[in-house]
Amino acid sequence: MKTLVIILSAVGLLSSIGCKQETNPQAIMESPETRTEVFNTITQNDDYMTEFMQNMQGNNQAMQMMQGNKGMMNMMMTGEGMNMMKDSTMTMNRMHSMMKDGKMMNHMMQMMQNEGMMSEDCMQSSMMMMNDSN
Repeated sequence: MKTLVIILSAVGLLSSIGCKQETNPQAIMESPETRTEVFNTITQNDDYMTEFMQNMQGNNQAMQMMQGNKGMMNMMMTGEGMNMMKDSTMTMNRMHSMMKDGKMMNHMMQMMQNEGMMSEDCMQSSMMMMNDSN
């Protein structure tokens, strides 16, 4: 009976030690299969990808490598990157035309003031500036 308790204790101890393995990120990334799996997991999850891009933007070496990658820069400039620029230009044009429309600006400022995004003083000051420019 004493031997059985010792054997079961040893098995339990060994199995608990085996379950608590320290993970070494460098060792994980050495395997091409595991590395591909990690990359796929990141790129297929919006939250992970957003966090990854934020980390890249905060890393000078990563940003230099991105800027030095001609293929990626061309893809960004000819693909979605240019579409985003066109969209932002269209958005900017829309904003400029809205700013020229006094009624629209008045309505937008009142909405911002009602939502707490603009103080009453700021709204009044902006209204006076708009009236002065007309």
